Amino acid sequence: MRILVHRKARRKLGPKPIERGKLHITKGDMVQVISGANSGKRARVIRVHPKTGRVTLEGVNIVKRHLKATGPNQQSGIVERPAPIHHSNVMLIDPKTGEPTRIRRQKDKDGTIERIAVKSGQAIARNR
Repeated sequence: MRILVHRKARRKLGPKPIERGKLHITKGDMVQVISGANSGKRARVIRVHPKTGRVTLEGVNIVKRHLKATGPNQQSGIVERPAPIHHSNVMLIDPKTGEPTRIRRQKDKDGTIERIAVKSGQAIARNR
């Protein structure tokens, strides 16, 4: 005899598989926050999280973390550090005009993809 199990109980739960999307921002870029509590601030990108689609910016979205001392020489306390924000809330700064701009991608003669600012048409170098 088979044991009766509800359909929902057979369903596999847990996090959905994450699609790794292409981001228009790389580490070291100058960006401007366009929405949220930090709107209007300009900052440099510290880290890019491609799996979650988020970026960490210097001095933006500062949160307080309570850290416990892990060693005898370390001190516990409250530490302020930047938290990541979604990449759709930031725009890349155009190097020519200094204004926030959208990005267009174009293939070079070499076959490498370069980013081009929509406002000025100037290529934006990748800081790797």
